[in-house]
Amino acid sequence: MATGVKEYRHEVRQMIMGDNLSKLSNLLIDVFLLEPEEFNIELSKEEIDTWDSLGTVAMAVGIEEEFGYHFTPEEATGIESIRGIIQLLDSKGIEFE
Repeated sequence: MATGVKEYRHEVRQMIMGDNLSKLSNLLIDVFLLEPEEFNIELSKEEIDTWDSLGTVAMAVGIEEEFGYHFTPEEATGIESIRGIIQLLDSKGIEFE
């Protein structure tokens, strides 16, 4: 494969991954009523006051609408952090890193 094609594919992949992180960030800021400057991927469930049972449902619905992935109830309630969401989605083929 030509070097130019490899570089182009890498750039496209990087844009998609960055775009997915941006989409997820915006979604979670909206769902959990966070200020943009409060958001970071290291936030845990305990640090987000609005991440309760209703927040979990809203997050799961938003992720399904945005990324097309439907959490099982066990997955949705088992997530403990923003990084956990990213890792789960990444394991399902939705790339972030």
